[in-house]
This record gives sequence, C-alpha cells and structure tokens, in this order.
Amino acid sequence: MPQAAPDPYQVLGVAPLASAAEIKAAYRALVKQHHPDTGGDDHTILELNAAWEVLGDVDRRRRHDQLRGVAAGSVAAAPGVRTAAAGARAPGGAAPGPSRRRAADQDSELGQWLQLVYAPIDRLLGQVINPFPAQLRALSADPYDDQLMEAFCAYLEQSQARLEKVVGLYRSRACPASAQGFGLSLYHCLSQVQDALSELERYTMGYVDSYLRDGREMLREAKRRRTLLQQERRRLEL
Repeated sequence: MPQAAPDPYQVLGVAPLASAAEIKAAYRALVKQHHPDTGGDDHTILELNAAWEVLGDVDRRRRHDQLRGVAAGSVAAAPGVRTAAAGARAPGGAAPGPSRRRAADQDSELGQWLQLVYAPIDRLLGQVINPFPAQLRALSADPYDDQLMEAFCAYLEQSQARLEKVVGLYRSRACPASAQGFGLSLYHCLSQVQDALSELERYTMGYVDSYLRDGREMLREAKRRRTLLQQERRRLEL
C-alpha cells in the first residue's frame, strides 16, 4: 500500500489552530534550517514545501481541515524534523512566548507595508516605465511634429503626476526594519525614474539629443531595478 502523505501540521510542527503568521514563521525557520545549501537534505525540503503549499493557501488549508477534522491542541513534529515552532511552545500547549509574538508582529507589519506601500508604488512605476518604448517610437517618426510632441509631453505630464503619488506613498509609512535593504532599493528605483523624466522634459524644451539618450537609459535601468525588486518581493514572503 502507498504510504500516506505526512500531515502538513506535523511537518511544520504547528498546531491545527495556528495562525497564518505562525505557520509562515515555522516554514521559514525550517527551510533555513534544512536547506541543502546549509547541509540539509532534499527530502525534508520537499516535505516542507508540500506542507506549505497546503497550509500557506487559505482555500487549500480550509479543505484540508474539513477532511482532517481539526482538533484543538498542539501536534507533535514529524519524525526527524526538529522545529523552532514546536520548541517555542511551553508544556501543555501554552501560548507563544514574547519572541514568537514579536516575529508574528514583524511579519504583520511587513505584510501591511508591502500591500499598502510597495504594491501601489510598483503598479504606478509600471504605468510610467512600460509605455515609454511605444511613446518614444511614436515621437521618433518626426520629433518636430507638433502633434507627436504634444502626445509625448502629455505622457510626461501623466508620468510626473503618477510619480508624485509614488513619492507620497513612499513617505506615508516607514519601511519595516526587516526590509530596510528592500526599501532602499525601492527608493533608488523611483529616484531613477525621477531623473529620467527630468532629462526627457529637458529634451522637449530644446531637442538636445543627449537629454533624450540619458533619459532613455535611465528608464531602462529603472526597469531593471523594478524587475529585481519584484523578484526580491517574492522572497520576502518566505
């Protein structure tokens, strides 16, 4: 008979009533502990990832709980996997200690910042960066055509308005200490876009090709930085 898949709660060493923040903290700690790059083994990582795929998704966790019949109380860790989450609980299933609560609070703070600050900033930056190649191609047909130049200037005005919203969002909420490097990279990206728009506006006033060239290169660099930020943002969730 095929062996039954291990219970995801046991694999992560968390109780069936654990919060989403507790489950994430347990998964992240175990991945760091058992990753092959740090001397762990592939089998354990596969089990951890499989457990996270179930418990990290609200709908899949709900379906699993319905089939399993969730019972209150702590669950022992899977054999061979020593978990930080299990060790954090006092005998008798006591509530998590202060360090565990701090970790959950930090995760919550980071999640709110990513949702309320980074996500809308990323969307607005995309609305500035992504249309630029098409705008430039249209203008290149005849930079001295008044209608083409007016359309390009309209794009720049809309981009400046979006960038003002970006700056306001960035200043609206301090970046959590756990993501200071990410926040600094985001600042460099939006600064790159600011500088690019300034160069492009200079071009529209005097048709100096160096301004157009510099603005184009700055937006290319901003696009690269934005892509790196999106990749890093996905890693921050683990």
